[in-house]
Amino acid sequence: MADAKGKKEVTYNENGEIIKTGVNLGPLPVVAFDADRGFQFGALLNLYNFGDGKNYPNPNEQWYFEASAYTKESAINSYKFIVNYDNKTLIPGVRMSICSGYYKDAALDFYGFNGYQSNYDMSMLEPTFVWEDSKAGEKLENKFINKGKLPKGFYRFGRDLIKAKVDFTGEIAKNFYWEAGYHFQWLKAQSFSPKGYAVMANPTDADMFIPRAGLDGQDGATLFDLYKAWGIIPEDQANGGLTSSIRLGLMYDSRNVENNPTKGIWAEAHIIAAPKWLGTTHENYKYCATFRHYVPIVQDKLTFAYRLGYQGTIGNKSPWYSLPFYTNMGVKADNDGFGGYRTVRGLMLNRVQGLDVGYFNAEFRYRFIDFKLAKQNIAFALSAFCDGAHVFRGYDMTFTDSAKAALLATDPAVNPAGNPIRGLAMANQYKNFVFDKKDGFHGAAGAGLRFIMNQNFIVAFEYARCFNKQDGNGAFYINTGFLF
Repeated sequence: MADAKGKKEVTYNENGEIIKTGVNLGPLPVVAFDADRGFQFGALLNLYNFGDGKNYPNPNEQWYFEASAYTKESAINSYKFIVNYDNKTLIPGVRMSICSGYYKDAALDFYGFNGYQSNYDMSMLEPTFVWEDSKAGEKLENKFINKGKLPKGFYRFGRDLIKAKVDFTGEIAKNFYWEAGYHFQWLKAQSFSPKGYAVMANPTDADMFIPRAGLDGQDGATLFDLYKAWGIIPEDQANGGLTSSIRLGLMYDSRNVENNPTKGIWAEAHIIAAPKWLGTTHENYKYCATFRHYVPIVQDKLTFAYRLGYQGTIGNKSPWYSLPFYTNMGVKADNDGFGGYRTVRGLMLNRVQGLDVGYFNAEFRYRFIDFKLAKQNIAFALSAFCDGAHVFRGYDMTFTDSAKAALLATDPAVNPAGNPIRGLAMANQYKNFVFDKKDGFHGAAGAGLRFIMNQNFIVAFEYARCFNKQDGNGAFYINTGFLF
């Protein structure tokens, strides 16, 4: 509605917020920080269509575009392109969500499987310097070591990832829904070898060091390389593969606001089938259940929110490259996990991987100020939280006999290096990185501050500290949205 001068009339809801109508654009630079990857830079565009405003703050339609890259030394040549679309009106009675993206990670985190069964050895972060000019070496040590900029190549691998999905949701009864979708994922894995990590006689800022493997002093093998050598990652899976899956599920959703809920329940249960006849390289079947509860303590001011989840494998086999992903249906694509901003804050990215994983998040959210600025609803909120995860059923970490024989062989036809010392050293490393033990509790606690605009656009600043040094030293994040 417009007034006599043609200006759009401002209307308010029962909470005193300006009701947004029509299309609202949010072009913004990407300025985010992730302790695992460093600063993220680029551009994003949020487009929300609120229609006549009847459903505000929930949009009828939304687009999301992003193109961004990372700055951290260990994440050079890492970037992503994302296009997401969500529509509640195109198909009568059915919500359609489409997500697609390309992700390039030259140095993605890899800490092994089964949580604490995989030892995190911080000494492996030290570089192996090779130089002829001692002054040049000393200069690099001062620049990169003393300032805490250690190369972390040992716990990294390279990954190219394409993801695409279409999900549909329809109402069965009030707040009760069915979900169905098709998900596609192509993943290519390779050993960590980004530009700038090489053995040089006279290292420079661009070419300075190799990952330290502690084998024979010259190898530079990473944990990913060792897992392949031990047979933990099968040869036919080492380079990744294609996953084509159908997902079916049920959902209960009584949230008052989708992106910034203060009360209600959001619960889901899914089965995921990725058979070979659908094009999947390595067949696998999974299930996932998530329960989220938003408890108002002081209406619209103080909320206690928690999430409980369990993700498991049907049977005893799953390709290693599908383990890190936290299953999502709806407006979000599957995320890397468990560990990091989107799953268990504070923990190193992908620290917790296994066939069956349980996790939780619990936090107090205090919205301490609300005001209007340039016809926008603005708010700030504080949070205090505790997150955790546990591997309940582990991935097979057996050092296979065939892999052991290949490592110990002196025949260059079997061992391309033709170096029995190297093979023995790599074989002996197994007991240093794979422990004969079950996983324990991985936890962290922290606090944060959020900027909230129109209940949908949210920028978060959070810090979390781990309870166990095996999970990292803690992490600071700048990102968008609530965790759940």
